Amino acid sequence: MWPKTRVTDRLEIDFPIVQAGMAGGATTPELVAAVSNAGGLGTLGAGYMSPEQIRTAVGEIRKLTDRRFAVNLFVPEPIPEVDNEIENMNGILQPFRSELGIDSTATVTKYAESFQEQLAVVIEERVPVFSFAFGIPTVEQLKALKENKITVIGTATTVREAVELEEKGIDLIVGQGSEAGGHRGTFLGSFDQALVGTMALIPQIVDHVHIPVLAAGGIMDGRGIAAALALGAEGVQMGTAFLTCSESGAHQKYKEALRESTDESTVVTRAFSGKPARGIKNRFISEMEPHRDKVPAYPIQNALTRDIRQAAAKQNRPEYMSLWAGQASRLCDTKSASELVADAADHTARVLRQFSQ
Repeated sequence: MWPKTRVTDRLEIDFPIVQAGMAGGATTPELVAAVSNAGGLGTLGAGYMSPEQIRTAVGEIRKLTDRRFAVNLFVPEPIPEVDNEIENMNGILQPFRSELGIDSTATVTKYAESFQEQLAVVIEERVPVFSFAFGIPTVEQLKALKENKITVIGTATTVREAVELEEKGIDLIVGQGSEAGGHRGTFLGSFDQALVGTMALIPQIVDHVHIPVLAAGGIMDGRGIAAALALGAEGVQMGTAFLTCSESGAHQKYKEALRESTDESTVVTRAFSGKPARGIKNRFISEMEPHRDKVPAYPIQNALTRDIRQAAAKQNRPEYMSLWAGQASRLCDTKSASELVADAADHTARVLRQFSQ
């Protein structure tokens, strides 16, 4: 029998399984709704979406489910003046553009969408749950979310970050272990000092905060969920596992790379976006390695490589695509999101029964 937790109560879901808000198109309205309809919490990864795109996607999700769901955004960081770095990086990226047939050097007029405008849509639409990474919203922003009865989930990669989130009034914390795919959520200190594994991170966070904790990083099935609960987490956030679901918007070549990956396939790199992120090592990452000290910070590098990633996707060239994945990616399976949630729930129940006998 599944134990009831504060996560299921607070999020009003059947199973304490949250689908991670993976930006870049993987979290389609169909995927989000399917997870929520199956008893988990689906999340729209809206970090790169314009305010109007978010509004449209939220409307589509609501047509597909009457259950609770979340929208995930990236808290903005200061953008430094790096004109020389941009010029140098465009020179480094030119061979990749030439191979892909991209005509000209990228002219970046906007590095990222306005977080304030994105968040305004979340509040106006009264999205049930809001999750975020890369920092903490302002006091005023958090107040507006709470006044509209929106549950707030923050991301922590260290105990220090988790304590800071609790002090700011966040409702739930995702403890992101170093095994997790995609961008590191570190916002206090250097990312390399915050590469703490899920097994070590979760019980330490649980011991230092009073709000519910969700474990993230390397969790793909019932074994991982049961382990997370044993560590003191009251739920889990799973990302990589959902990328190969039928409703996922991930590129077909991306899905193939996930299914063909091993436990040794992923690395943490700044090559694509300027922010450390875990993904499957490919040609772009390898060839950018000698230039790692010249990569501009996020979101500048992310904007500079956008044309390369988009052209690679159109040409079915995964060697130049950002293939974000966690260290357990070889456990990816091809099934629907509802099947994944149901199987994970059943598997967890069986594991828990096994240890209660």
